[in-house]
Amino acid sequence: MRLVPLLAFVILLIGVKKAIVGEPVAPLAISVLKGPLFPTLPHGGWSITVEFHYYAILPVFLWLLRKSKFLPLSIILAAIALRSFIYWQRGEVQAIAYWTIVGRIDQFALGMLAYHFRAWLAGRHFLAVAIIGGFAMFYWCFDLQGGFYQNPSYPSSSPLWILFPTIEALAYASGIAWYESSFTHSTTGVSKFVGYIGQYSYSIYLFHFFVVFHAGTFVNNRIMDLSNFYVACLWSAVGFLLMVPVGYLSFRLIEAPFLKLRKRYIVAPHPGRPPLSPAAQPATPPDPLPGKSLGRKMEPEK
Repeated sequence: MRLVPLLAFVILLIGVKKAIVGEPVAPLAISVLKGPLFPTLPHGGWSITVEFHYYAILPVFLWLLRKSKFLPLSIILAAIALRSFIYWQRGEVQAIAYWTIVGRIDQFALGMLAYHFRAWLAGRHFLAVAIIGGFAMFYWCFDLQGGFYQNPSYPSSSPLWILFPTIEALAYASGIAWYESSFTHSTTGVSKFVGYIGQYSYSIYLFHFFVVFHAGTFVNNRIMDLSNFYVACLWSAVGFLLMVPVGYLSFRLIEAPFLKLRKRYIVAPHPGRPPLSPAAQPATPPDPLPGKSLGRKMEPEK
């Protein structure tokens, strides 16, 4: 897997750091051993576990797409039903919906569906703005109610988490498909810089956990108060830009050599051979998480 080399390097750094400061390394080793099945990998590595699970079931998705473009919807309905059952049994489903494939599968399924219907979304600017704006309002209300950790506590007993992954997936999938199919994308200037950020985003994602919380404390205690949301956003942008060189070095030295070995999912048509129908074309795995297009989200640390 192309994700493993950098993840292994980061885990090694964490282990060395713990050994230097005299912390036990055994809990880290246990979390790594459990990581392929459970969301226990350090530094946001839970999302790598989710992606691994997706690749494991990718043949099922491709088989469904060959039968019908709409069959991935059955996966989403099954996931909603499973989350409903878990909520009924446990009284909460937030942890499973957020940290595991049981919730994140909606993003994969709707991402693949949006890819196949991207031509329909092209140029529908009003619809796209309505979906993205509606999702922003939804998230604003969600934050007002306590957000991730205080609604009323973590894990939350709110039944919203049954559908939260679906709402999130619908916004991301339709927004990306609309953007990709509605505009001509430049390869210079700002677009080129944003493209590089996307290229380095996996490295930025894994390495930022080493500094992000210390950086916030340092700025708040030594430079200025960060209680204002907008001031904190400006400083987070500064911190992100400072991580770009780190991402560049990590990408060039650790990721790039292994990327040469990756398997391509888009196959160029052979001269003289008719193109595949959309349902039969090899599918590009969608970008649920972050890190494949414009960067991974800065997820809350467990």
